[in-house]
Amino acid sequence: MTTGPAPTYEPPSWVYDEAVAGDGRPREHVARLMEAVGALAPEQLAALGRRRDRTFIEAGITFDTIGPDGQAVDRPFPLDLVPRVIPASDWSIIKRGLAQRIRALNAFIDDVYHGREMVREGLIPWRLVVSRSHFARQVDGVRPPGGVYTHVAGLDLVRDNDGTWRVLEDNVRTPSGISYVLANRQAMTRLAPRLFQGHRVRPVDHYPQVLLEALRAVAPADEGEATVVVWTPGPLNPAYFEHAFLAHQMGVELVQASDLVVRGDVCYMRTTRGLQRVHAIYRRLDDEFCDPIDFRPDSVIGVPGLLRAYRAGTVAVANAFGTGVADDKAIYPYVPDMIRYYLGEEPILQNVPTYRLDRADEREHVLGRLDELVVKPTSESGGKGVVIGPHASPAELEEVRAAVLAEPGRYIAQELVRLSTVPTVEADGTLAPRHVDLRPFAVFGETIRVIPGGLTRVAMTPGSMLVNSSMGGGSKDTWVLESDGPAADADVADGPEQGERLLPALPEIRWSSAWVGQAQQQQQDDLTAPDGDAAEEEA
Repeated sequence: MTTGPAPTYEPPSWVYDEAVAGDGRPREHVARLMEAVGALAPEQLAALGRRRDRTFIEAGITFDTIGPDGQAVDRPFPLDLVPRVIPASDWSIIKRGLAQRIRALNAFIDDVYHGREMVREGLIPWRLVVSRSHFARQVDGVRPPGGVYTHVAGLDLVRDNDGTWRVLEDNVRTPSGISYVLANRQAMTRLAPRLFQGHRVRPVDHYPQVLLEALRAVAPADEGEATVVVWTPGPLNPAYFEHAFLAHQMGVELVQASDLVVRGDVCYMRTTRGLQRVHAIYRRLDDEFCDPIDFRPDSVIGVPGLLRAYRAGTVAVANAFGTGVADDKAIYPYVPDMIRYYLGEEPILQNVPTYRLDRADEREHVLGRLDELVVKPTSESGGKGVVIGPHASPAELEEVRAAVLAEPGRYIAQELVRLSTVPTVEADGTLAPRHVDLRPFAVFGETIRVIPGGLTRVAMTPGSMLVNSSMGGGSKDTWVLESDGPAADADVADGPEQGERLLPALPEIRWSSAWVGQAQQQQQDDLTAPDGDAAEEEA
């Protein structure tokens, strides 16, 4: 019998809590999980946390963050032990909304570098588009293989006070975090397998296979199987773990610039057997560093001539050059109009109300409410430069006021969404509400596939809404339930067909995704197992 969340958990009354409703009762879709978590003593949860940290350190699952002294600190990627649960009905909306938005963004990018019809219609200022730092004049008139620019997208979603999902940001340049989605699921399956009992959770471990298929789908035609590589700036990059993880999971080479060379109009990889042609590159660095001939001449991590090969259509680069123009925060307010213009549809997922500060009337409105709104630099990422009005000091508000007045086009402002909360384990093993967002990932190859769930980012500091990993945020394993979901769309499938689940596992770094997938399925099916002393066994 469901008894509800742990007795120590007290959700706030002023935001939407995803575990407990306003009447104090647990929400139905999460009640069974909270009952299982509530059966664990704080000492057991704390012990599980120590096991988790040791496991992540041993596996190299770390992330660089900035310490109190301003220096980068390498730490275990923080995984909270209470999963976040998304009902199938919610996921159906999210999945359709993401696919719709990604199709529109892809159409917009193509339009920017070709016909510019949306500009001609007066729906977006051309001056605004070309002034974006990631607008790439170098690829004007160049169309990537298959017409796909946004091969990998990770859009940030939040829930407002009534629980409605909204898009906070569009990340279609080099979105990171998917490796932690997979690692979190593997870790939870090993650390607390009994929590999965009674839930049919959609799997996520097929992501590397989906990405590999998408990259091969857009690779230029050639004899034989396309050669795909993951291109990393190197081990000093904060997301290097993810680069290595994905390359190993896909069974492809992880390369740096010194491993690639362009001869004529063709890109090759240096191997012990000589040069091997490369057909598709999943790059994890920005445009400006990719080719010192056409972008920044001082880049020492780029491949000279790569853009020439790209223009010649002999190599696919994901995401495509110039894609970053679409995830600039100054472009974000126009996405609903993109959906209407390019797709002829109404947006399924709404934006957070946003103000453009290069418009005098909106700027004046914002400057009068700085202590209520969130101000963001348009070209930054990772939470850099974000000022949350209600949490800012008078000095910080004056500083951002001066910055906006000096360069209004570099900022936007948004209504403050008081992010939803979920139960999170504190250091002493008790549960407390913490604010979260969600970054689901989609892959665009021959079609768009949205991976169930995504990276739930958690603000680990009480009351904080800064969830970015680089700002000290944590994460949660995110479960999408499939028991009551509608049939998958023909063009927006988000999971593998049954036959795909039976395919052999791809190469691993340390953990076996095959074991995880099989074990998780067994646990989900094992609904009749006695509860007994399961909590003690897991701890």
